[in-house]
Amino acid sequence: MIFDAARAAAGQLFAPAFRAAFFKSLGLTLLLLAGFWFGLKELFEAFAMPWLDQLVPGLPGWAGWLGVLAAIVAGIGLALALALLIAPVTAIVAGLFLDDVAEAVEKTSYPQDPPGKAVPLVPAIWLSLKFFGVVVLANLVALFLLLVPGINLVIFFIVNAYLLGREFFEFAAMRFRSEAEAKALRRRHAVTIFLAGLVIAGFLAVPLLNLLTPLFAGAMMVHLHKMIVARESPSGVRPAVGEASP
Repeated sequence: MIFDAARAAAGQLFAPAFRAAFFKSLGLTLLLLAGFWFGLKELFEAFAMPWLDQLVPGLPGWAGWLGVLAAIVAGIGLALALALLIAPVTAIVAGLFLDDVAEAVEKTSYPQDPPGKAVPLVPAIWLSLKFFGVVVLANLVALFLLLVPGINLVIFFIVNAYLLGREFFEFAAMRFRSEAEAKALRRRHAVTIFLAGLVIAGFLAVPLLNLLTPLFAGAMMVHLHKMIVARESPSGVRPAVGEASP
């Protein structure tokens, strides 16, 4: 199921039916990342640079290369922070545009099924902001663990696989059931959803391609949700909107 869902989602990324969701998702992702970049840059210049000036006051002219080195190190640090922010930004974008992605997947791949019901905007934004905070904290822990060789990448993948898999699956499931029912369904299939989350984390780790993470993850989890519900249902019929799965 996992590879079928991932393959179906990857094949739909650039399909005409996904064009509107593609540009909305990519545009907002780039906008948020640019905002975070300038914010981090301003914070560094406001707090870190004065501290460095006090630490090494009155550098002679020949030591100007130290400033260049500091700028390079700062640039690398900001780039690393920006890379770690892609996962939290994905959480925000998901809350705003996942319904667009889900609707396109349902119309294209499951036209015979009852359509899902969009999650109301205010609850969707609230869930996204809550999840944004959790992902930020988890990735800060992963950032500190980057200093520990051997487990740094493992922690990055495990943390983001669990969190992103949970987030996107529950959003997809909530189009057909209540939040409590979506969480219960996710818990019943926790291993499958975690493994699917590993695929999303792998996608997230690919530079430039990771900008499309909200689109890919949203489409993949819509497919996975459909497959799980079809497998759970003895008759193979997916429940209509508002019905709980068996």
